[in-house]
Amino acid sequence: MNVPSMLLATAGSFLFLALVFYPLERAFPAKHGQRFFRPAWWLDLCFFLGQYLLWSGIVLWVLSRFGDWIDGVVPAAFRAAVAGQPWWLQAVEVILLSDFFVYWGHRLQHRVPFLWRFHSVHHSAEHLDWLAAHREHPLDTVYTMGLINLPVFLLGFPLETLAGLIAFRGIWAIYIHSNVRLPIGPLRWFVGAPELHHWHHDRVRDAGNYANISPLMDLAFGTYRCPDHEPESFGVNEEMPRSYFGQMLHPFRRKKRKASRAAEEIIADRTAPATDTPPDPSCGVKATSG
Repeated sequence: MNVPSMLLATAGSFLFLALVFYPLERAFPAKHGQRFFRPAWWLDLCFFLGQYLLWSGIVLWVLSRFGDWIDGVVPAAFRAAVAGQPWWLQAVEVILLSDFFVYWGHRLQHRVPFLWRFHSVHHSAEHLDWLAAHREHPLDTVYTMGLINLPVFLLGFPLETLAGLIAFRGIWAIYIHSNVRLPIGPLRWFVGAPELHHWHHDRVRDAGNYANISPLMDLAFGTYRCPDHEPESFGVNEEMPRSYFGQMLHPFRRKKRKASRAAEEIIADRTAPATDTPPDPSCGVKATSG
């Protein structure tokens, strides 16, 4: 794709996402009063442009090389049998398998210091909306997209058949970061929602809610969190550069990373559910101001 086509596609994607998510954020705000041009909006725009104009192509190239290597590992007969299943069954299998991989891979991002160096860039966003979803280090993107597509590459699911599911995951990732709170009640036991992921972005590093499309993995492994209000603040308890290039270089800097353990313990006490009561499936419908 040439440069003018890339610029046109990027502008079209930005306009499409803005027209879809901004009205939702205005009609069903999780945090009232959050402006369109909120703090760090331009930083997140840089991440958006970087993803669409540069990093996405590199990530896809890396994943394609990975897929070529997998082709020689799994027996061709097994891959052909998987590809021969009905489309709907392939879709269910891919969602469940990729959610499993993403869940545990995501937990590792929060537990392993080396992975957290890159993932902390994503968590440095102090205001969440559809644009903030794009704040992600490209190496973190390679890691996450590798986990999402691992079942596809490994087991032989045809990419052309599942392209719609891959696109849906991308839109869903943007949705769960948006400044939206929709009252869908007990469906939150089965369908991911912004309020669940907003609590994942609370300042406590192990706040839970690691799943993506469905919270079933969080429910199964005890990391489901669903208070009836928004977190007081988002971000990380460590120093983080405020510029795009500073955040690109942040994971490679050798420096002391002193976490505010006392602050995290206070937040953890506030966010942890009671041990003698089941998690609240409704999440309530309240929205906080700020």
